[in-house]
Amino acid sequence: MERLGVLTDEVSANFEEALDWAVEQGLKHVEVRVINRQNVINLTDDQAMEVRRQVETRGLFISAIASPLFKCALDPNRPIAAGDTFGQKEESVEAHFVKLKRAILLAKLLGTTRIRIFSFWREEDPQLYKREIVHHLRQAAQEARREGIQLLLENEPSCNGGYAEEVAAIVHSVDSTALKGLWDPGNEAYGGREAFPAGYGFMKGLLAHVHLKDAYVSADGTARCVPLGSGSVPVIPHLKALLADGYDGLFTIETHYIPEGGSQMTGTRMTLDALRSLLSEV
Repeated sequence: MERLGVLTDEVSANFEEALDWAVEQGLKHVEVRVINRQNVINLTDDQAMEVRRQVETRGLFISAIASPLFKCALDPNRPIAAGDTFGQKEESVEAHFVKLKRAILLAKLLGTTRIRIFSFWREEDPQLYKREIVHHLRQAAQEARREGIQLLLENEPSCNGGYAEEVAAIVHSVDSTALKGLWDPGNEAYGGREAFPAGYGFMKGLLAHVHLKDAYVSADGTARCVPLGSGSVPVIPHLKALLADGYDGLFTIETHYIPEGGSQMTGTRMTLDALRSLLSEV
């Protein structure tokens, strides 16, 4: 619990309400993505400093910027997958490098050194474009390293680094201390892959941050997010392996689950309660 936090907009669209809830639940940090319905990347300097004040006044800290960086097409003329950009319009790779500079400045204003990124919208055959992907992300890592920033590449099924094996291959190829993996076992399960032990086996030793989420895939292939422990991710063995392997980073709850007739806060509370129960077994 000393390393546990939450993505604020998974609790409430109202930032201060989400912060108060995090404190009430005994959480230690927050990850920021959408603040009062505004993507974090669009904050002004003054807004960022006010966000930091609100967080730190409550005894919390900002663990990472959950940015939409590099959720864009390598080439808009090719057929690609796409996913949620949390309020950001589709822009070019070049525009995202401009966003990277802004995200680095915002990270400093917010008091964090971590920025979550992606690996461009998924191509029909990502392997054909791996060289291009690695080139761009190596350039991003070079910029981040100069500024003392850690980029976290998340496994996201709608992107070229959709799964643990692909993210691991990209991180290995970029070969920079400024680019590590952000491991989301729930995303792996949502994409129909085995999160543990298979997915974790690829990410082990390369990850610097963990999102906690669970997902269930029905017989017809339909995927949905569920509270921790009620999906396809074997939470207890996975957490035990992380601890045994010396993972000393942070954990962020990213539920993506709203129960019928409930709210985001209800869904996140259900996951947190389940996690507390599971942790007692770990």
